[in-house]
Amino acid sequence: MAKPKITNNDENIIPSLDVREPILKYDFPGIKIGIAQYEEGPTGCTVFYFDKTEKKENPGARFYADVRGGAPGVRLHEIGWANAICFAGGSLLGLEATDGVAAELLKQNNYTVEWFEIPVVPGAIIFDFGPRNNSVYPDKELGRAAFCSVQEGALPMGQQGAGRLATVGKGFDYSIGEFCGQGAAFKMIGDTKILACSVVNAMGAIRDRSGKIVRGNIDRTNNTHIELLDQLKQLEPENRSRNRKDLPKNTTLTIVITNQKFDPKSLEQIAKQVHSSMARAIDPFHTLDDGDTLFMVTTDEIDNNKLSPMAFGMIASEIVWDAILNSYEK
Repeated sequence: MAKPKITNNDENIIPSLDVREPILKYDFPGIKIGIAQYEEGPTGCTVFYFDKTEKKENPGARFYADVRGGAPGVRLHEIGWANAICFAGGSLLGLEATDGVAAELLKQNNYTVEWFEIPVVPGAIIFDFGPRNNSVYPDKELGRAAFCSVQEGALPMGQQGAGRLATVGKGFDYSIGEFCGQGAAFKMIGDTKILACSVVNAMGAIRDRSGKIVRGNIDRTNNTHIELLDQLKQLEPENRSRNRKDLPKNTTLTIVITNQKFDPKSLEQIAKQVHSSMARAIDPFHTLDDGDTLFMVTTDEIDNNKLSPMAFGMIASEIVWDAILNSYEK
């Protein structure tokens, strides 16, 4: 008898809060990050919490979300302000995890529902059902668990959190893909802090700064990375235009957090600049079967006249590339 598929209705599905190496250490007071996973999926979520209650009358941070590709899954708020942001697996079902984060924030705020105190939690998801045969997804309980695990100064990388079952470089078939995950990087420019995290679950492969493919598009017969165009040439003519529903599903989620103040237009343009730059590291990027989202976030704490929006965007683009290169096990 075939084993039944595991679903969130199974009583044995419980959150795992285990954190393992590698872990990025960062110096950004007030930025707390937590992860939780369902190993039965496996799938998970990652929560970024902007806890500025000691420094600001209203905790939280401003953001701009740049959404691209043909298959995004996001939950946004037009006000461009958030208490926390949640990344999750589980495709559109995983957006439920954002409800868990909001519910736990409400609980910890003594269920206050004043106009400016209702929790605001945007979120985005990756499609991670492809490599598994069950319907487990990050739900409200997992979102709560991830929020309760947040801590300052440490960001788990690799196959953890929302990147628990991320894959990359799948091209036209999962057989050439490789497991990936969430990567992160941190840098200080004077008083400006820049923290980036990217959950890489892309159709495209990852390239290093020399242009070499380092993850995905794998030829398992000789363990080498192949160019996608070469794979396309090898496909039989009838397979070159496969039905879209048969192709691997993909999403890359990225967040860049800074303490430097930017006006709304600059925040938007930086988000677009950095998101565009990621095409150097992920090739191809923003395809019809990708749903890519980048959150550009500021905690509005410092002015740095020596670092213009354009220069900031250039530096942040390199930091995000570092994060992408840190998203998989070497």
